[in-house]
Amino acid sequence: MSSEETGAAAKPAPEDDGMTWWYRWLCKIAGVLGGISCATAGVWNCVTINPLNIAAGVWMVLTACVLFLCEVPFCCQFVEFANVIAARADRLKPWQKALFYCGMALFPIILRFNFTTLFGNAIAFATGVLYGLASLGKKGDAVTYARLQHQKQGDEEKMTNGAPE
Repeated sequence: MSSEETGAAAKPAPEDDGMTWWYRWLCKIAGVLGGISCATAGVWNCVTINPLNIAAGVWMVLTACVLFLCEVPFCCQFVEFANVIAARADRLKPWQKALFYCGMALFPIILRFNFTTLFGNAIAFATGVLYGLASLGKKGDAVTYARLQHQKQGDEEKMTNGAPE
């Protein structure tokens, strides 16, 4: 085990991304389901003689491998660099993961649009959307919103009372 792998394994996951524990688990589960659907549809897509279908199927299997390496590295214990990739993926911001996952899911659909590529990549794309929603941040509380609205009304009243007619 190299020093980079031990350093990556010792660092905890960053908690400053604003995601709650259940939302983080939802994203991980969506990533696993997206990987399973991409792998299944990708293998099915490769059973053809059309070269674009084969290319899209190979890309879908590659997307499944990347999803498994980034989201659930313990499933890939036979790959020596899985922990290093997972540690780097955990350091990415949610918007970066969203862009990466959505881009990887859209490429086979653009390459060869059919039922298998569309529905095989749907859950992987949904994983990217979930990470994209996480990058927007938490919803504000009602007290802060009410205070801002009250302050805004007061500012508007001051402007209307002080304006010459």
